Amino acid sequence: MLTFPPSVKVFVATQPVDGRKGAYSLAAIVRTAFEHDPFEGNLYVFFTRRLDRVRVLYWDRNGFALWTKRLEKGRFRAAMAPNGRLDARAVEYAELALVLEGIELAGARRRPRWVPRKASAVAMTKVMAKVG
Repeated sequence: MLTFPPSVKVFVATQPVDGRKGAYSLAAIVRTAFEHDPFEGNLYVFFTRRLDRVRVLYWDRNGFALWTKRLEKGRFRAAMAPNGRLDARAVEYAELALVLEGIELAGARRRPRWVPRKASAVAMTKVMAKVG
């Protein structure tokens, strides 16, 4: 299994791609269809039409790395967009790990987590006035 720091972002293609594509062809999709820079170090995940193979592309300091997993039996349960448009959907690394292990996320629920409130501009101005 791949392991990356939490700062790495994961993007999943919303439509299947040709499983014969290599690193440079997938990087071209990242640049043109997703409008992302493939050299940023993010993970880009592509599933094949039959959903029996997944390819993960990322830039590794001095070259592209392409990780492939092919299932001998069964299919991945990747969520594809119904509109047929090839785009990228951001997911968390934990979600990707579950999908790669064969766990279906359709019935899974995300529990609420604490998120810090954003300070308003007025409150920040008052804080800055006290400090300065």
